Amino acid sequence: MRAFTYERAATPQAAARSVLANPNATFIAGGTNLLDLMKLQVTTPTHLIDVTRLPLNRIEVLPDGSTRIGTLVTNADLAADPRIRKHYPVLSRALLSGATGQLRNKATTGGNLLQRTRCYYFYDINRPCNKRAPGSGCAALDGFNRIHAVLGASNDCIATHPSDMAVAMLALGATVETIDGQGRARTIPLAELHRLPGSTPQVETNLRPGEMITAVVLPPPLTGGVQIYRKVRDRASYAFALVSVAAIIETANGKIKLARLAFGGLAHKPWRVPEAEEKLTGMQPGAPAFTAAAEAAFAGARGYGSNDFKVALAHRTLHAVLAETTRA
Repeated sequence: MRAFTYERAATPQAAARSVLANPNATFIAGGTNLLDLMKLQVTTPTHLIDVTRLPLNRIEVLPDGSTRIGTLVTNADLAADPRIRKHYPVLSRALLSGATGQLRNKATTGGNLLQRTRCYYFYDINRPCNKRAPGSGCAALDGFNRIHAVLGASNDCIATHPSDMAVAMLALGATVETIDGQGRARTIPLAELHRLPGSTPQVETNLRPGEMITAVVLPPPLTGGVQIYRKVRDRASYAFALVSVAAIIETANGKIKLARLAFGGLAHKPWRVPEAEEKLTGMQPGAPAFTAAAEAAFAGARGYGSNDFKVALAHRTLHAVLAETTRA
């Protein structure tokens, strides 16, 4: 690990201002991803701004019924909160499917959203990676790409976003609150936080330089429906998703009244296709509707050799989840 300097932030604005003033500075909270990257010299910040003592670790129900989750709320606390378990069970289940109990005790909400890909070649500084070293190439394209993207990829990058939490929050319609170094706050729909790789895979989000996530806001809970998070992975624990599905389905009078779907393990960002939800809305549950939704959700999906199986796996996983939600 290379030498770095350290600063403890007094306020969110001061933290953002410090990062803005130093292009090679970064925030640190739980550090469950950042410290690994620093040890491997995948990323080499020269200055760390510790935000762990900022008052951003609360879960609050707002007057309109929405729920604000501070950026420093740990994954363990969020998953265990009775309000989350009751009103947003898809989120609690997604969190509990990620990492280990020890890591969930340290990992934070903001850090989870901003964690980096687990692409093997991104972590190997001796191999080309446009995300780590722009212009060097993408070794995964012709390499071992079992865990890589089948949607939204480009010739410059086929990495996937690793978060389970973000997939559930996307299905719930979450928004992200931020602050920048000049004290300006803004709200970003979670669907617009992450970027597809295009020709600049090193630019992973739409955050501005120095901008810091302060909270995630979940809309008021739905009064009905079934929420499911299903994660398909190579082993039962401590593995990232090959395919994951967050589904919120409400039926009435034998038809699907509401459908929200989000997917993980398939793209450079958590994936949501409104057209797939529209294919389900108003339809009778069953194979024809499920197939139409899957075809819309995974239109254009393609493998790169080792991950060809993901396309069929995504279809089967979505069918299974929809069948489970409409049986409940």
